[in-house]
Amino acid sequence: MSAILRPLGAAFGLGVRVRHAAYRHGWFKTRRLNHPVVSVGNLTVGGTGKTPLVVHIAQWLLRVGLKPGILTRGYGRSSRDAIILVPPGAGRRPDPREVGDEPALLARIIPEVPLVVCADRFRGGQAAEKQFHVNVHILDDGFQHLALARDVDVLALDATQSLSNRNLLPAGRQREPLSAIRRAQIVVLTRTDSADPQPLEDLTRKIHPAARIFRSQTKLLGLADSLSGENVPIESIRAQKVAAFCALGNPQAFFADLRRWGFDVAAEDAFPDHHVYTGGEIERLAADARALGVSALLTTQKDVVKFSPNWTAQPPILACAIEAHLPDAGEFESTLLSYLDKAH
Repeated sequence: MSAILRPLGAAFGLGVRVRHAAYRHGWFKTRRLNHPVVSVGNLTVGGTGKTPLVVHIAQWLLRVGLKPGILTRGYGRSSRDAIILVPPGAGRRPDPREVGDEPALLARIIPEVPLVVCADRFRGGQAAEKQFHVNVHILDDGFQHLALARDVDVLALDATQSLSNRNLLPAGRQREPLSAIRRAQIVVLTRTDSADPQPLEDLTRKIHPAARIFRSQTKLLGLADSLSGENVPIESIRAQKVAAFCALGNPQAFFADLRRWGFDVAAEDAFPDHHVYTGGEIERLAADARALGVSALLTTQKDVVKFSPNWTAQPPILACAIEAHLPDAGEFESTLLSYLDKAH
């Protein structure tokens, strides 16, 4: 099927290059906010481990005494509101149907950081500066959002996924040709604990020798009961048979992670990325799990925020809390800081 679609992929790539040329020559306008912008994005459609990287950067900015805000378009939201402000605050639970699933997850994980959901990220950034007094912006999924100037581009590339100019949409999952890597100052190779990152690093260095390249691993922090929020000991679940489901851009990566973390996964169920679960779907998953005799269903935090209200299920559904672990985190953060310092 991808071979049939490759001519369309070539046409898509031409359109991307024309669009970029329009920004370079000033035919399309790029606007700059009053405070620095850190863009975090990817080259493919979803599933690269970008969201844990956004969390890592936001938490680091808080630690060094800055006031970060996150700018996001809120992909998949049903709300027609042009702009939604999500102020900081403990216990906030914005509706993913209104703000999008990733902003809803970010709101829960880093409650100290305000979010602004708006397709026009410049307008969103202006609101963040005015309403929340942020002094550094994180542009979520911003690599292709050329309408907003950024001070540093962080590009996440998944070590488990191959990249090729033959994989452009709709033939594959790539949003841009490989040459786009040259726009990034920092490249983070994600999921390096699940695949050999050296081929991807070699490809990146060939395309962009000046890029600062770092490696990231997906680390399991814990399990939480999706109904009560209580922590569940990991070892107690590793000792039993489980089932797994998710709605991610790269579901197989999550299932592989579960096995790498030592879980005995008896069944897998993948839904389309950004899927919002109905009560009937949750009950069907639970019924299938009971038929298999598993002790629990495992999913992601991003999936849990999309459950329909007032759901119940047995066996319990446990959310995997993860983080992006960078072995060279200190160097990564000092590199980011150097770009932020230049912006002042």
